Amino acid sequence: MRSRAWQEVAHKTKHETAMSGRPWYMDLFGEDYLRVWAPILPPERTALELEGIVKFLNLPAGSTVLDLCCGHGRHAIPLAQRGYRITGQDLSEVFLRRAEADARSQGVEVRWVHSDMRTIPFQNEFDAVINIFTSFGYFDRDEENQLVLNQVSKALKPGGVFLMEAAHREGMVRRFTPHSIMRHDDGLISLEERQIDLVAGRSETRLTLLHAEGRRTEHRYVVRLYTLTELIAMLEAAGLHLQAPYGGLDGSTLTLDSRRLVTLSRKS
Repeated sequence: MRSRAWQEVAHKTKHETAMSGRPWYMDLFGEDYLRVWAPILPPERTALELEGIVKFLNLPAGSTVLDLCCGHGRHAIPLAQRGYRITGQDLSEVFLRRAEADARSQGVEVRWVHSDMRTIPFQNEFDAVINIFTSFGYFDRDEENQLVLNQVSKALKPGGVFLMEAAHREGMVRRFTPHSIMRHDDGLISLEERQIDLVAGRSETRLTLLHAEGRRTEHRYVVRLYTLTELIAMLEAAGLHLQAPYGGLDGSTLTLDSRRLVTLSRKS
């Protein structure tokens, strides 16, 4: 059950979002995000994830791949270095500017697209679409999240594959912790307060940042956590047929204790 304090914060945040017209994902993915998540996304982790992505896709160099919600190019740029023809799509201008700069500095060609994931401006274009690091379930209505999968299917060539990697709902519930604190090397302190709404199937987090110079900022983010059964039904509705589920990009077996959920599906 939610505490009164959390209810007040959630109500206030939802009210402010409605008033401003800006949903949480319009503001979270910026410089604050890059600072907070840097410690848990070291190059070693990205390299391991990249190896898993390449194995799952099993495509030759020159294949066309869309990195949907590509962020700052953490996977898109090294995939392009391996010879894939990469398109990176994201809604964050901050992330895309950094991705473009990093790609130029490394002499890598990537096509960058600034767009909401509900609108993918391609049809029958890609051999594969990837969606990594819980970049699905951002929208309030299930119909909007379904629209994302419909757009993925539209963008894929017949027989193309869709690789999704996200938090595993069952694993998250089993090891749920309501709060955490992290002290960063640059003096930043980040506090997370978490709730899981089992009725709505949503994970809600309030992130408070205490900056070394005394400034304080807050973010809130909400993710719809679909069960595997729900997700399979949504994939099928989009014409994407599940090949197999996994417990991570390492290809491990999915269990109740798995931290991550990976689905590999194919367009009919």
